[in-house]
Amino acid sequence: MRFRYLRLGAATIVGISLSGCGVINDATSIKLELPDEKFTINADGWQVGQSAADGYLAMPCDAATMACSTLAKTLCQANCRGACNAANTCDLSLDISLAQPVNLVADQPALKTFSGQSTISISVDSVTYDVRTNDLSIETPELTVYVAPMSVTLSSDATAIPIGTIAPVPAGQPTTGPQPIDFTGTGRATLAKIMSSFKTPFNVLVGASIQLTAGELVPSGKLDAIVQITGHAGA
Repeated sequence: MRFRYLRLGAATIVGISLSGCGVINDATSIKLELPDEKFTINADGWQVGQSAADGYLAMPCDAATMACSTLAKTLCQANCRGACNAANTCDLSLDISLAQPVNLVADQPALKTFSGQSTISISVDSVTYDVRTNDLSIETPELTVYVAPMSVTLSSDATAIPIGTIAPVPAGQPTTGPQPIDFTGTGRATLAKIMSSFKTPFNVLVGASIQLTAGELVPSGKLDAIVQITGHAGA
């Protein structure tokens, strides 16, 4: 599936100061801002036709045969899965798996000031999202936000660490302004830790699945949103 629309961006405010030895202290602050970017969920990426989906979802099945799983691979190009449900008809899972690299030094040249250090102390103040336009025909599922090494591009990878969730967005509705993500118990600290190794790029991933059963319509439309991260650094 061509779901490469995600561009997770951030306005990251990091208060930092320098001593003569290059150690962070509280004397002076330098404001840093990463460029705001957008992510897009576009239902066209699944390339699933309604008539083909109707036939698939109405098909009788036996969980032991794995027929739904096999047929799902012919129904859409990528990022979909099939399974036999309790009513013995096929379900279809349309997966959202989006990845965006974050390179703090490239995006924030001021961090090169700390070229002699391998890490700096960063605290995350907030992570918010703002849905600017939305004509998706369905409510989104809850979206999980992950961080992972650059080599990891799938949210299902065991090394992708969840840091929080984005609440479902109603069909066709933008948000009224920036909304906070719901951090996991360790999510804020996990994000701060990976950002503190500021010379090492990492991936931010968003993952979820839309479940379709017999009689349901294939999603259409797209959603555009802005994600912002704010934080600070200090001794």
